[in-house]
Amino acid sequence: MFSKKKKNDIEDPIMGNTADEQVTNVQAEESADAASTPEEAQPELSVEEKLQQEVAALNDKYLRLFAEFDNYKRRTQKERVELLQTAGKDVIVSMLPVLDDFDRANKAMQGATDVAPILEGLALVHHKLKSTLAQKGLKEMETLHTPFDTDHHEAITNIPAPNEELKGKVMDELEKGYTLNDKVIRFAKVVVGS
Repeated sequence: MFSKKKKNDIEDPIMGNTADEQVTNVQAEESADAASTPEEAQPELSVEEKLQQEVAALNDKYLRLFAEFDNYKRRTQKERVELLQTAGKDVIVSMLPVLDDFDRANKAMQGATDVAPILEGLALVHHKLKSTLAQKGLKEMETLHTPFDTDHHEAITNIPAPNEELKGKVMDELEKGYTLNDKVIRFAKVVVGS
């Protein structure tokens, strides 16, 4: 009933394999490892050939980088041109209602006999224009009776000041100055007291 087990037929309690099976498995793994290792049949590259391959790889990398940069330059230049063409679009669109009001005022002036309503309408349109431009960041400079400042004013002429307090200050404003987002876009043309 009981068969005699050979010395190598003892089962491994962990793997459940006999010693002969374990030896066979190890031999199969070794032959598989030997088959997967690269064969030594590939010829060794000389130093010169390695350097030539490296130079070719670097040249390819350089050409790709140069092409990428050239594409980037073209793309940004195109975007810049498009931006310049449409930069004032939002300002123009916001000014269209003011233009419509001026057209209506023009029509009303043609058949009007009373001047008061026309003046009132023009004052309203003027106020609307100023408020629209103010929303876009345009501010009018306050110049009268302020000290002359070459960063904001352009002196047209000097006149004698009526009193000592007005010397070196703006006496009159010939053309208003404007700032856009706190940057001067037009200097105020002024008369300075001396």
